[in-house]
Amino acid sequence: MNTDVLRTAAPARTLTMPVGDGWWRTAVIYQVYVRSFADGNGDGIGDLAGVRSRLPYLKSLGVDALWFTPWYLSPLADGGYDVQDYRRIDPRFGSLEEAEQLIAEALALGIRTIVDIVPNHISDQHEWFQRALAAGPGSPERERFWFHPGRGEHGDVIPTNWVSSFQGETWSRTRNPDGSDGEWYLHLFTPEQPDLNWNHPDVRREHEDVLRFWFDRGVAGVRIDSAALPVKDPALPDLPAGSAPTVDHPHTDRDELHDIYREWRAVADEYDGERVLVGEVWLEDAERFARYLRPGEMHTAFNFGFMTQPWSARAMRDSITRTLAEHAPVGAPATWVLSNHDVTRPVTRYGQADSSFAFERKRFGTPTDPARGARRARAAALLVAALPGSLYIYQGDELGLPEVELPLDAIEDPMHFRSGGVDPGRDGCRVPLPWTGAASPYGFGGTPWLPQPDDWAALTVEAQDADPASMLNLYRRAIALRRRIDDFAGADLEWLELGADVLAFRRGDGTLSVTNLGAIAVPLPAHHEVLLSSAPLDGVLPPDSTAWLALRATPARSQ
Repeated sequence: MNTDVLRTAAPARTLTMPVGDGWWRTAVIYQVYVRSFADGNGDGIGDLAGVRSRLPYLKSLGVDALWFTPWYLSPLADGGYDVQDYRRIDPRFGSLEEAEQLIAEALALGIRTIVDIVPNHISDQHEWFQRALAAGPGSPERERFWFHPGRGEHGDVIPTNWVSSFQGETWSRTRNPDGSDGEWYLHLFTPEQPDLNWNHPDVRREHEDVLRFWFDRGVAGVRIDSAALPVKDPALPDLPAGSAPTVDHPHTDRDELHDIYREWRAVADEYDGERVLVGEVWLEDAERFARYLRPGEMHTAFNFGFMTQPWSARAMRDSITRTLAEHAPVGAPATWVLSNHDVTRPVTRYGQADSSFAFERKRFGTPTDPARGARRARAAALLVAALPGSLYIYQGDELGLPEVELPLDAIEDPMHFRSGGVDPGRDGCRVPLPWTGAASPYGFGGTPWLPQPDDWAALTVEAQDADPASMLNLYRRAIALRRRIDDFAGADLEWLELGADVLAFRRGDGTLSVTNLGAIAVPLPAHHEVLLSSAPLDGVLPPDSTAWLALRATPARSQ
């Protein structure tokens, strides 16, 4: 096999990682979408210099780690998830040296770094794919991908009936040097993201080398994008009827994946300080999901079940119970997340008539009640922060930013274009953050690459710093209490029955979380003191609110 483009990691600075102590089991992890976080050089695009300048803010928020969505060299056909070179930082964001400085400076503040790895596909501009196109059918270079003749008399019918995660077909046809139609290649996402063939040893070795490259530079872990997709059935069968993921699905949750992640775990375990693997695993089958978290595989996996629930005590309780039960057999901690760079922001989603989340239901002009959405987003933030496991916060959710409905000429997300313009795409939750001032760019830097709304002055970090009741200060207090309260350190949770619309549970011996998802106020259970609440209390818990209650005096441990 041709391995001529495999490379050895360049020497990196040595960082002393904290001693491994299971930090990831209860960590608060903040997701940084670099392009929209902070612009350090004034060109309107967020960059590593901007992130470094805002590390004091992240320290004040109280987070334990930063997860960076891809910051690598990329044409940005899909927000950086089309990686051209894992060993280079995209020059729009900075340099490898700046990334190393950022990792070290964050660690000096007690903040670890997690980077994104995208094993399913690479950019069509990656040197491997460019060599494959140039080499032609039957070449060793094409064996790293899924090139295949078309079906039908003239080969003009796609090789399988697989459906893209971004809508549309999953195969694109190449052109031969003479201009005639050539083979097709597989891409479960956009045509600019050709899928890799994980049966090929080059692909496996390259990714293990990439892991070492970044672990050598001090990252504390990797988030694995679309972790259930990389392995395909080499027979390339059509989708089974109904196309629900099962053990026989041709491109989802294949058993061979576990060999790959065991190899990745072995690489991570070569390093000190507990370097973690975090999987993006979308599976409905609880037993199949838990397999990724067995000892020797991933440390944690994203729990998307809770995020998809409507504003309903029963639905949320069932989701929490199911999640904890999924994780229990393998001893892995659950993860809790309200949104990310792909999802309608909570303030907007919870204000809609249907507050559950599904990609296929995103549409322009969906009505929302901003006040109700903000109340519920505050309540949900406290609810998930009280649950056992780790907590993920997407940048801007701590400011209560809403989803932005962008003008059509500003949208870049391929989901919008592949839907024929029906889906607004995901750019509405990727609008650059507001830091200071009364008008755009609100201290972000230069003119933002996506337009910011005119009414964000009250949502800036500067404005919320000065408001004790702001969303930002609610997040800060919640994270600080979560760290200090001994009851939150364990894995236990005991449900309390306080009414059909109330979600209440005890953590440890002395701390209660109570959320009122109903339309009328409810009495608070007996307690010693209110530790924190998402809304003002007057002896009762208002609708759409959460309170943390101490059952005894001094429930906190010394730091």
